[in-house]
Amino acid sequence: MSNSVYKIIELVGTSTESWEKAAANAVTKASETLRDLRIAEVAMLDMHIKDGKVECYRAKVKVSFKFEG
Repeated sequence: MSNSVYKIIELVGTSTESWEKAAANAVTKASETLRDLRIAEVAMLDMHIKDGKVECYRAKVKVSFKFEG
């Protein structure tokens, strides 16, 4: 196995349904422009509240991918 380097970026995914879908939305969107995604780590979960009700779930996700360059 050759030596490799990976880059890590932070993304915030959102969903009106759940934290799981918010995290999945972040990974799905990242996969549209990044190649060779390896690991996604949920770093933080929070909610946007409006008028006393949850309006949106948010998941901060650290995504790693193989660095080419």
